[in-house]
Amino acid sequence: MTKSKMIIVEDDVKLQKMLQDYFIAQDFDVNVLDDGSNATQIILAEQPDIVLLDLMLPVTDGLTICRQTRTHYKGKILMLTASDDDFDHVAGLETGADDYVTKPIKPRVLLARVRSLLRRQEANIPSVDDLNNLQFGQLILKNTYKKCELAGKVLALTDSEFELLWLLASTPDTPLSRDYLTQTLRGIEYDGIDRTIDNKVVRLRKLLGDDKVPAEKIQTIRGKGYLFVSTAWY
Repeated sequence: MTKSKMIIVEDDVKLQKMLQDYFIAQDFDVNVLDDGSNATQIILAEQPDIVLLDLMLPVTDGLTICRQTRTHYKGKILMLTASDDDFDHVAGLETGADDYVTKPIKPRVLLARVRSLLRRQEANIPSVDDLNNLQFGQLILKNTYKKCELAGKVLALTDSEFELLWLLASTPDTPLSRDYLTQTLRGIEYDGIDRTIDNKVVRLRKLLGDDKVPAEKIQTIRGKGYLFVSTAWY
């Protein structure tokens, strides 16, 4: 069985070593970082299954790292915080963290949280027959033929609408920014004014029966972009 990859970003050397030894003993593949200076680049390059991320770090703080990685990092982020302030906890979750644990750390509680997040991640992985087919419940996407089926019915999507849906569905439960969507789909920089992506999302929602307010299947995440909800198609 493949070991789960973990990155621990923690500047408290004693706590870092304790967590590293504990999770290695629990059969995790663990990498550790002492501060936030290169954390974003390393997380995006290595794409670990989970990151344990201290909120208060030298150089670059945990909230900034979370914000910088969230769009293109597909794993889970669990924040470690010494703060009992609800504001810090909410800020972490709104920035893209999946969960948080308050210090002092109890290793067995932390392990349970980590395993819960990893199980959730496995449940969100789509059924992939090959690299060209995705299925989420009643939604089936076939990239080779640009074909979209919902509840057994083929939907009439244009190629550009399908490509947008495919891109969103390929990174489920993760907000994708207008910048990223515009650059990837149109090859140009988003100028802050262009409504092409927004208009396509509106049409997709209508075709997919997701035109309630607020939408449930392709959600608008304020300040972050659009999010494809993996569990909304069952």
